[in-house]
Amino acid sequence: MANDINSVVLVGRLRRDSELKFTNSGTAICRFSIAVNRVKRSADQREEEVSYIDIVVWGKQAEQCDRFLEKGA
Repeated sequence: MANDINSVVLVGRLRRDSELKFTNSGTAICRFSIAVNRVKRSADQREEEVSYIDIVVWGKQAEQCDRFLEKGA
């Protein structure tokens, strides 16, 4: 069963400060977004492409993310 889990590392720039909310049962939810740049090259031209990725974190990790994630830091 452990072989079915994929791991992803996302490296980018924080687009805005994280947003922390709580469900009615008290579970923390942190939302934030990152921007990731890619460079495409074809022949002599170089073109930059930006992908925007929305991220949602739950539980204790959400509280830690909100504590440390701040735009520009």
